Amino acid sequence: MDTSELLTDAFGRIRELYVDIAADLTPEAAQQRPEGEGNSIVWLLWHTARVQDDHVAGLSGGTQAWHDGWAERLGLSFDKNDIGYGHSSAEVDAVRVGRLEDLVDYHQSVHQLTLAYLARVDHDELDRIVDRHWDPPVTAGARLVSIVGDCFQHLGQAAYVKGLPG
Repeated sequence: MDTSELLTDAFGRIRELYVDIAADLTPEAAQQRPEGEGNSIVWLLWHTARVQDDHVAGLSGGTQAWHDGWAERLGLSFDKNDIGYGHSSAEVDAVRVGRLEDLVDYHQSVHQLTLAYLARVDHDELDRIVDRHWDPPVTAGARLVSIVGDCFQHLGQAAYVKGLPG
């Protein structure tokens, strides 16, 4: 298995988990916040897709799916570059979608852009420095590992919330 195949497998697992979590959820259940303050499933799904979209577009030099019509389609009132980092409780509440399928479809667009980027990832790309604000500087490979970790962490949180009683 080469690096591109390994990363494609990891992001494929993210996609599968994303779809599984959204399956059989009503919009009301997706909006529930643990203890009235935790992150809702819909926020966690939106944030997961936004982080992947933003970060992969940053690596690939491409356009985010969010900027290619999904921001308008989902109709959230945030700045177009908002990915949810540091959201207040009121902002978490503001992430509401009429149809969870639209959010799943948005992530599918993000997944396709991710696969297109991964198809051209090689050793040189993984070693390319993408952020010199850190010591050591962040490479594309380190950023990809960070994206995978962040996505799995938030999807694990969403799965946990989905499994909570009532």
